[in-house]
Amino acid sequence: MIAGVFHAGSGLGNQLFRYVGSRTLADNKFEGHAMVAPELFKGKDFMKLQISNAGLDYEIQPNTGKVILKDLKNINVIDAEFQSELDWSIIDVREWIKVEPMELPDDLCIISHRGGEYTVYPDLYLPQEYWDRATSIMREINPNMRFEVQTDDPISAKIQFPNFPIVHDMAHNWRSIRYAKHLIVGNSSFSILPSLMNMGVDKILAPKYHAGYNKGYWQEPNNRYRRYTYV
Repeated sequence: MIAGVFHAGSGLGNQLFRYVGSRTLADNKFEGHAMVAPELFKGKDFMKLQISNAGLDYEIQPNTGKVILKDLKNINVIDAEFQSELDWSIIDVREWIKVEPMELPDDLCIISHRGGEYTVYPDLYLPQEYWDRATSIMREINPNMRFEVQTDDPISAKIQFPNFPIVHDMAHNWRSIRYAKHLIVGNSSFSILPSLMNMGVDKILAPKYHAGYNKGYWQEPNNRYRRYTYV
């Protein structure tokens, strides 16, 4: 049995990478798959995933939210991020992660914005010029393009997008990215899998260098994705 780990301190994006990465590894080794602490999974209210409970005792480390296992019970426990396209097949991921479909108009571009703790890290928080360049590119595709911002932080989103509708609802945010016809994503793991799962999207704009956009170099080469057009 191979067991992945859901961390209490991780966002939905990182949790899904742990799920699909450990499940892929289990399938490749023809072993069973389970997750440690499935009750911590943040998408359980709107996602349909096949999740077996590894049944391992654990405690949550204060401040970090990291899950500390008390007894491994001869189970291979995998604690990794799995954010490279080499770690899983997007065809499998589309079958494993199910949400209610959403119909979005062709002239609507979804913007996936990450605020929260990103706003206090100048090296990480995307500057206004990235969003301005990306929206300009989308307007070259369609001068009448409309924009809607999906965000975890409506306060900072309103500062960067004062004239666009803003939606702060995790289920709606994720499903919008999954089914949009046009996408502008940020450097958060939240948007990666739903954007790559999106078979109907015409263009996905993303910040070059991902988390290293403000530094000008790739900090994590695993975050390079073939379907993205980098700005």
